[in-house]
Amino acid sequence: MERWTMNVPEYVLMQILENAFQWFVVVDQNARILYINENYCKFLEVDREEAIGKPVDEVIENTRMHEVVQSGEEHIASPHFIKGTYMLANRIPIKVDGTIVGAFGSVVFRDLHDWHHLSSNVKQTLEKINITSLSSEETSYRISDIKGSSQAIRSIKKTIQMIAPSDLPVLIQGESGTGKEMFAHSIHHLSDRSDKPLIKVNCAAIPPDLLEVELFGRGKTSTSPEVKGRIHMADGGTLFLDDIGSLPLPVQVKLLRLLNTGELQSSNSHQTDKVNVRVIGAANQPLTDLIQSEHFREDLFYRIQAITLHVPPLRERMEDFSEITSYMFHQAIVKAGKRSLVLAKETMDYLTSYHWPGNIRELQSVIQAAVYLTSGNIIYPDALPPQVKQRNAYYTPSSRTLAESLEELEEKILKDTLQQFPNKKDAAIILGLSKSTLYEKLKKYEL
Repeated sequence: MERWTMNVPEYVLMQILENAFQWFVVVDQNARILYINENYCKFLEVDREEAIGKPVDEVIENTRMHEVVQSGEEHIASPHFIKGTYMLANRIPIKVDGTIVGAFGSVVFRDLHDWHHLSSNVKQTLEKINITSLSSEETSYRISDIKGSSQAIRSIKKTIQMIAPSDLPVLIQGESGTGKEMFAHSIHHLSDRSDKPLIKVNCAAIPPDLLEVELFGRGKTSTSPEVKGRIHMADGGTLFLDDIGSLPLPVQVKLLRLLNTGELQSSNSHQTDKVNVRVIGAANQPLTDLIQSEHFREDLFYRIQAITLHVPPLRERMEDFSEITSYMFHQAIVKAGKRSLVLAKETMDYLTSYHWPGNIRELQSVIQAAVYLTSGNIIYPDALPPQVKQRNAYYTPSSRTLAESLEELEEKILKDTLQQFPNKKDAAIILGLSKSTLYEKLKKYEL
């Protein structure tokens, strides 16, 4: 080492010291600065010539370099609060023949955002490396499970990587069956909370009179013991509220308090507990509609909607259809224990021409059923459900005027759609109409 350093010109050593670390400082056994690079001086707004020779704590606020010199213990990735922000610093003692003669320190990340961003990227890379080793019984999802390369999906994935390291609440909007839970899991697994629980609550599946206790727990009474709620279970981790629009208004008040203060108050109790929970909500209908009908609090909406992910329905991202279908098809084959299966061209034509009102969840069910219903090596259309095989009606020229023909075709489309989807809300979504417009057309044709 000594021979190597002797052969390195001084200007090379200076360039290494100036650029090997973004910010770099060396102190002697008295914690006085022997060397500090120019970039660090610029950030500290000090003159390098004046800084050299001074006690390090007079130049760098909140430094702990003197502690390293005294104790001989290194500090690795230690938080350092300086100029209003936290940074991560390494501090290493310098020893000669076992005696501490000084220490050197370097700033690894200039702020914690740099660290969080790297942490998220590292976790995503590790997911890619270990994806083949995941258990088939794994019930959680990662960002690698979100298939598709459309602009919409790429944009959502990029947003997830940016916001995952934060503790901010997230709202995921999308129709039923679009895979909102997968996006919630992805946020959790890329966050610093990934080693803590992700607790899911389906707000629509729990009776309203039980939901408050299910979430917030219940205090001890003379006749019943204390009950811990799902929020207690999620402490330190993430709480995923699926169908958050179904929360009763009194529960919304308590949730708002939790978001604002971090305090949780159990039912039948005046005591409050501090909890550290990140909230992710999912809604399959616009919460603004629920606000207008006074079923959702406006102040809670503004508290959770700052980061909103809009998951598009499958019919609006058909460029992803082939990749999604291939992935689900392979999964279904493996689960069914079959060696090889292929989709007949006509079968694939039916799948791609269908409008998929149930979105990805419906597609998955159709593929799984087709795999089990096929005894040979080729999946033919007869393995598909009737609604998938129904073709759209085409217009045939007649002696009627264009307006009359269009009205006739419109009436037929309305009838066919209502036959498949009696729920008028679903029919309106399929037809791309507002509910009021649909009702006007139904009244016009007396349907």
